Amino acid sequence: MRRSVPVLLWAPAAIALALVVLPVIGLVARSDLGRLPQLVTSPTALEALWLSVRTGATATVLSVLLGGPLAVVLARGRLPGLRVLRAVVLLPLVLPPVVGGLALLYLLGRNGFGGQVLAVFGLRLPFTTAAVIIAQTFVAMPFLVIGLEGALRTAGERYEAVAATLGAAPWTVFRRVTVPLLLPALGSSLVLAFARSLGEFGATITFAGNLEGTTQTLPLLVYVQSESDVDAAVAVSLLLVVLAIVVIAVARPRSIEGRL
Repeated sequence: MRRSVPVLLWAPAAIALALVVLPVIGLVARSDLGRLPQLVTSPTALEALWLSVRTGATATVLSVLLGGPLAVVLARGRLPGLRVLRAVVLLPLVLPPVVGGLALLYLLGRNGFGGQVLAVFGLRLPFTTAAVIIAQTFVAMPFLVIGLEGALRTAGERYEAVAATLGAAPWTVFRRVTVPLLLPALGSSLVLAFARSLGEFGATITFAGNLEGTTQTLPLLVYVQSESDVDAAVAVSLLLVVLAIVVIAVARPRSIEGRL
């Protein structure tokens, strides 16, 4: 049975909804509907769209592979200074993305110590597609970590304890008990990480630049076109909005509502 919502909450909820919806309506109102299909299917827009989807998906996979274990360590680890470590991991959530891009550039750029190590092996990351993926992973992974860590803390350890008492090895307990318990949180965290990757701008333009066909994702294309062709910028912005809504709407019934 659905619980009733207190009347006093309806007014601020409506204002909050308007704060999100009205700017999108303004974008639609400003768009040139006659040229919209032509603008969103231009070769430049499609190329940026494909690059955004590829890099966003790769960044999301990296976030799972790296951020998943990190969330387990933060939730279940007994390390000294864990609170400080958690604050450091979540820094990209509060830092301006441009600062993150500068940090990556000074770490992995030509003069950074990481970049000098890579140069020994003939590798260069800045202003490449790989740099886009790293920048997107940098800003998106904390969303996955914070979602999984919270789920690990509330999932309860009694099932894992029971499995351990029955003789299951730690890896077996993690694979057969912990991971299934985390699936709802993993689904919602994946959606958030992918959506954040799609919208990433500041760290990408600082660390990867804005090279058409190589590092120019949809947000960067919007930025470029806003200076020369506002109609095209609005059209690509709407394309980005629709893509984000599709991603969230497709995943919402099971992951965001926690029904996996």
